[in-house]
Amino acid sequence: MRKDYLLAPGPTPVPSRVLLAMAQPVIHHRTPQFSKVFEEAATLLKHVFQTEEDVLILASSGTGAMESAVTNLFSPGDEVVVVNSGKFGERWGQIAESYGLKVHWINVEWGRAVDPAVVKEVMDNNPDTKGILCQASETSTTVQHPVRELAQLTKDHDAIIVVDGITAVGVMDIPMDEWGIDVLVSGSQKAFMLPPGLAFIALSKKAWEFAERAGCPRYYFDLKKERKNLAKQTTAYTPAVSLITGLREALLMIKEEGLENVFKRHEVLARAARQSMKALGLKLLAPESPSLAATGVYLPEEVDGAKFVKYLRDTMGVTVAGGQDKLKGKIFRIAHLGYIDTFDMITAVSAVEMGLSLFGYNVDMGRGVAEAERILLERYKKP
Repeated sequence: MRKDYLLAPGPTPVPSRVLLAMAQPVIHHRTPQFSKVFEEAATLLKHVFQTEEDVLILASSGTGAMESAVTNLFSPGDEVVVVNSGKFGERWGQIAESYGLKVHWINVEWGRAVDPAVVKEVMDNNPDTKGILCQASETSTTVQHPVRELAQLTKDHDAIIVVDGITAVGVMDIPMDEWGIDVLVSGSQKAFMLPPGLAFIALSKKAWEFAERAGCPRYYFDLKKERKNLAKQTTAYTPAVSLITGLREALLMIKEEGLENVFKRHEVLARAARQSMKALGLKLLAPESPSLAATGVYLPEEVDGAKFVKYLRDTMGVTVAGGQDKLKGKIFRIAHLGYIDTFDMITAVSAVEMGLSLFGYNVDMGRGVAEAERILLERYKKP
């Protein structure tokens, strides 16, 4: 027998409470019964996004929300600055160019955060810039960007900041209204503890003004249409009924835990992951600006990264993520977001120790686990 552990940065584990909610009989989406569920979920989303604005629910992956941000806020020929520090920053630029926008690329070394001064310089040199597109947490490189500082650049500028918060919302404190974030997107399969299939997007008042002028073509991802239907407790098109039922349950769990406690849990888990890997003599991918969602770790040169990740998953039953693009075979990524707790982290660290030993790396067995335990004890009080 083998028990499996899902410790990759998406999809993430789904609590049994949420699974049971989604297992209820499907109800019709144009009924008062579903409208009640939908309205509760939409209201609870505002709490997690820390905004007074509407949070729209789309039946898509997070990329759908990213594309909807581009098509609903900009016109062909508009100039945007794209922070490209990994695969998902690259995706922002690719979506923008697909719709005829002019992209000013800021290519950041993978594993490092963008310097707001560099973004300001690019905007100053391109005064017609209409938007900054960036990640709060770049999942592929496990780096966290200084979103608060970036948002200040558009505060008194005729531009908006559009933030991919797919592995940030519900993980780190990213108050949309307080920081002046104009557009914030996320997805269901991360900190929201759901299967893939839902995307979320919230727009500031300034962003909604942009939406009135936007000229990119759109049909399914029409945010003005979705906003109109949200006011009637429904969606423009057929929603993912069971997922939204589960969403309500997951959001209730987040509210019961308390946002501050959620953020603290993620911070402690992330610190335990980073310090345990360093205790094993491994090098972190993003040592200076690490994400609270996942920790990227360079493998020893003598260890084949692709085989290592596959062995942990298929033989040991512990799924972590490998590297993407130029990091493929060089790193692994341990997730610590969503429905992940103390002993999931202990499992992850011990699996890495055992796996490295089996692959011939000289491991001081238990050293990483001991360091993780020392930090994770902060989550508990003496009885």
